[in-house]
Amino acid sequence: GAKAHRIWVGTYEIEGKYPFLSIPSSTFYPSQCQHCANAPCEEVCPTHATYYDKNGVVQIDAQKCILCSYCMVACPYDARYVDTRTMSVDKCNFCSDTRLARGLKTTACQATCPTKVRIFGDMEDPNSEVSHILRTKEHFTLKAGIGTEPRLFYIK
Repeated sequence: GAKAHRIWVGTYEIEGKYPFLSIPSSTFYPSQCQHCANAPCEEVCPTHATYYDKNGVVQIDAQKCILCSYCMVACPYDARYVDTRTMSVDKCNFCSDTRLARGLKTTACQATCPTKVRIFGDMEDPNSEVSHILRTKEHFTLKAGIGTEPRLFYIK
């Protein structure tokens, strides 16, 4: 269904400030699970179906999910949906069950991005491309002030 996507394009309105009050316009940004270091979805899961894997990626164990939807409500990024095939909640998992499990080093969205704006990697490795970009480019996270510590970064 239209609401069952691991990645989507979000929009937000840009408005001018006095004295430059102009017609509001929209800007677009790709979004997905933010893989928060302090994930509210993980905290509220009564069955521990939502958990951090060994790499710190927020995962879902479909076998433990009881569709209570607590995680869907707790996620401030609206990144979760019900997968009607597995009858569990789902979200982006950085391709850990497919591409990364096969030993590939990129996610599908990075590999297929025609403009190559997506970078995936080990932020703790100071020599990785993602670490270099985060050191040298101005970046931001969505809803930075709410304490979730998202690990998905947007380059300005």
